[in-house]
Amino acid sequence: MRVIFCGTAAFAVPSLRALAHHHDVVLVVTQQDRRAGRGRRTRMPPLKEAARDYGIPVAQPRSLRRESVVAELAGHAPEAIIVAAYGKIIPPAILALPPHGCLNVHASLLPRHRGASPVSAAILAGDRETGVTIMRMDEGLDTGPILSQRRLRLTGTETTADLTRTLADIGAELLVPTLADWAEARIDPQAQDDAKATYAPLLSKEDGAVQWSQDAAAICRLVRAMHPWPGAVTMWEDRQMKILAARAETCRGASPPGTVIERGKELAVAAGSGCVVLEEVQLAGKRATPGDAFLRGYGAIMGAVLGLPGMVS
Repeated sequence: MRVIFCGTAAFAVPSLRALAHHHDVVLVVTQQDRRAGRGRRTRMPPLKEAARDYGIPVAQPRSLRRESVVAELAGHAPEAIIVAAYGKIIPPAILALPPHGCLNVHASLLPRHRGASPVSAAILAGDRETGVTIMRMDEGLDTGPILSQRRLRLTGTETTADLTRTLADIGAELLVPTLADWAEARIDPQAQDDAKATYAPLLSKEDGAVQWSQDAAAICRLVRAMHPWPGAVTMWEDRQMKILAARAETCRGASPPGTVIERGKELAVAAGSGCVVLEEVQLAGKRATPGDAFLRGYGAIMGAVLGLPGMVS
């Protein structure tokens, strides 16, 4: 089958690789190269790198709504268009191009967690399971009919980074047989129940701010959900501290939320309920450090009240 693949992030790479072994991927459409990192070096999207490995032509249009872009895609005569972590809306003119439609690989069990950040949203919500949905796209935001799903039980220890990798592999495994069954009319699409829909908007840096008035379990979910980006952050005096790993504990006493409290050799902070043991932290401009080692090196933090980013404790 002639396929165009639209994607950008690393989540899309396993699906592209799976398709390339079973179908004729005639074009990869991805976002433009961007400057990133301290050196502001230009970096290509992960999917572009994967496409080059397979010798697949790559297009990086600024907008999919231009007539010239629609004409270019139409010229490849795709029988299906696959979308995974592309990061842009697919306009109606492109949705209508292929006879088998546009299929999306989405990292949640739709209609739960529609939107740009479904993996982080599942962790933040404390979901006991998540998974991957393959749907036929329509003009709505992840509202199209479901073609297939695969569920994954969560342990409550996953970060967005490792859960995204797991779901990417699941999506790739599910995509190839789903596309084949869809092309042979062996799938009866199931409409989503909009009444059960939840939304996972694009994350911003502000989403990583730790609210110490929350209960300890919720704060630890935030730490896992914001890893690797934007990171869970707090302030100690005038310095930003990123929390890389943490666990919730039941702690005695009634210290105000955000107070660094005594708990043996561990770096612990009082929360709205319970306390959070900081297992790995990173001060701005410094290397990541285990919590106990940080406490030995920065003993003055004991008794301090940690604050929101942008505030001095």
